[in-house]
Amino acid sequence: MLIFLRETVLQTLFRLIARLPLPWLHALGAALGWIAYGCSPSYAARLRENIRNSKLCEPADCNELIRRAVAESGKGVTEIVALWFAPDNRIRGWARCNTWHVAEQAHARGQGIVFLTPHFGGFEICAQYIAQRMPITVMYRPPKLRWLEPLMIAGRSRCGAAVVPATLKGVRAFFRALKNGQAVGLLPDQTPGVGEGTWAAFFGRPAYTMTLVTRLQASTGAAVIMVHAERLASGAGYHIHFENLPVENFAEFSMNRAIEDVVRRCPEQYLWGYNRYKTPAGVLPEGGRMKDEG
Repeated sequence: MLIFLRETVLQTLFRLIARLPLPWLHALGAALGWIAYGCSPSYAARLRENIRNSKLCEPADCNELIRRAVAESGKGVTEIVALWFAPDNRIRGWARCNTWHVAEQAHARGQGIVFLTPHFGGFEICAQYIAQRMPITVMYRPPKLRWLEPLMIAGRSRCGAAVVPATLKGVRAFFRALKNGQAVGLLPDQTPGVGEGTWAAFFGRPAYTMTLVTRLQASTGAAVIMVHAERLASGAGYHIHFENLPVENFAEFSMNRAIEDVVRRCPEQYLWGYNRYKTPAGVLPEGGRMKDEG
């Protein structure tokens, strides 16, 4: 009863916050981004390190990119409330897109489609935009904050999207959907667990990268489409981009390279504070030995 009451109160609160104008939410988010940056030395250090090691800026110019990235990361937090709980007509009004034909053409061929949405810009709007136009099953990883999970499911399942966890059950649901000519969507730059990934370069550094996408494509012949939502200035909304990825000899390194191409277009909107280069427990470090092997 207490859990149900807490979820109800939180959803009501978030729906109220989601009614704020998007420019206000982004302004609030930018401020919160700087608060998080100042209050968490480990987060701040990781964000700086990831940006500087990406080679996307000259050493003397990286501070400017870091400042923009701090603010954009904060916007990503507050806009999630709106993208999960704002009225549908408001969210539709935020979306701009002139490349939806890329997905339509693949769907018309009867192909299943794997949509890849990296942690870039307003990534939460991508699955909603797709779900309004074709059936899609999206995968989520249960958050560390357990109270957030039902809110995440409620937000991501709007517009008719089916939501499955990143478990064997979820993987099976993905294969079924693709074999039925439907679409699936996932975040390709999440660090997978042991046995679910391989090491592949990402901005010149080894990153443990999921192998699920290559297995899905090889087994079903699905099209692979990169989709990202560029956050527009002054809370004007999002420009959603769809782009076919070549599936011949598709591999983890080519997927990471495609993500890099997206990030280079507007590097401050990537989630640089995410611990993309961690070594998951039980995974042998690239070119090295487990720490407890001596």
